[in-house]
Amino acid sequence: MRVFTGTDIGLMRSENQDKITSGIINDITGFIVLCDGMGGENAGSAASDIATEAIVERFTKVYRRDLSDDTVRGMMISALNTANSVILDESYSDPEKKGMGTTCVAALLRGLKLHVVSVGDSRAYLLNDNICQITKDHSVVMQKFEKGEITKEEMRSHPQRNYITKALGIPFDPDPDYFELELSENDVILLCSDGLSTYVDEADIHAMAKSYRGDELVERLIKKALDNGGKDNITIGLMYYNMEENAE
Repeated sequence: MRVFTGTDIGLMRSENQDKITSGIINDITGFIVLCDGMGGENAGSAASDIATEAIVERFTKVYRRDLSDDTVRGMMISALNTANSVILDESYSDPEKKGMGTTCVAALLRGLKLHVVSVGDSRAYLLNDNICQITKDHSVVMQKFEKGEITKEEMRSHPQRNYITKALGIPFDPDPDYFELELSENDVILLCSDGLSTYVDEADIHAMAKSYRGDELVERLIKKALDNGGKDNITIGLMYYNMEENAE
């Protein structure tokens, strides 16, 4: 198992409010936690820092090789709920951080079983012969798309594309989505903030993943997002069960 991550401030932002942390727990288990913060100066980066730290701590302290899939599900959802509470406590104690929040997508791969939790519009993709978005965006434009009010292509340029409907840092249960997949050995998992998904379409992501892998793929995807406008922070994580066979 191999895990690769990368992040870039982009061309327009004054700070990088994205945060990504990854780790290998044992010989068959790895994880990535990716958060995209929101709020005023420093508040968004504080929220994403708090969330990733709280979630990673939960994963590394609670996870054991013999946990059932249901227990892993509970652990991951609980980790995001804990992060939500910690962010709220910090925002209540510091007026400058009032209203801060963050998206989150986290993946844990053990063997060929993938577990994913998400809140907001940061995404997880499954890459093989096709590209498939695992997560569902919690956003205003997704709601409009599902109602038939806009097309999928219009979602990327819609003026409300950055309005999300779920986040960590809200005064109630964030109700994370949970996904569980059985993978094939040569599947690739990609996590990203909307700084990638807004500026690089899925067809290009898929084509690049077939030609490159690991750190080179991360670097080339970030460069593509920058070349296409790159107005947001760009963050990417990759997970390979069997890296050697993934690039053509």
